[in-house]
Amino acid sequence: MDAVNHDGNNQSSGTRKRAGVRRQVKHALRIDMTPMVDLGFLLITFFVITTEMSKPTAMNLIMPKDGPPIDLGESDALTVLMGAHNTAWYYEGDWMQAAKNGKVLPLEGKLAARQLIIDKQQKLEKSGRPEGRNGLMLLVKPGSGTSCKELVDLLDEVSINDVKKYAVVKLTEEENKWMQRQ
Repeated sequence: MDAVNHDGNNQSSGTRKRAGVRRQVKHALRIDMTPMVDLGFLLITFFVITTEMSKPTAMNLIMPKDGPPIDLGESDALTVLMGAHNTAWYYEGDWMQAAKNGKVLPLEGKLAARQLIIDKQQKLEKSGRPEGRNGLMLLVKPGSGTSCKELVDLLDEVSINDVKKYAVVKLTEEENKWMQRQ
């Protein structure tokens, strides 16, 4: 008779089984890539849309040609002198007359430049001149302390108000001396 141990295994047969140890069966690994492909297409779509939306824009900047100065009708001219730290002044017509008569006035407030341009355009419109509001010639004269942001903000106002003729020019020596005294 065969002896039976406590585990119930037959010991008399020549093979002995080890309790609790089985050989590991290796299955082929299968990964579902559908979510990864979906994520890839979402990212591609996102980057295509955002690069299309964030195209840089450029503003046309008209600079005067070198050479002799061009005569400009005094009633058409509006000059903005830009100083440091958002300080600005304006005058209409000729510098000498404006400085002599105390007509160089401060430009105060964020929307002051917009209102100044609108008022000047309306004045030209009512004058009965053939060019009307398009006759305005805006001269922007930034000083040495003017930041690029301040200049771009003023040029934005020029663009918003559809000023046809404008130029960024250097300050004259008289204007520069006057600004330093302010």
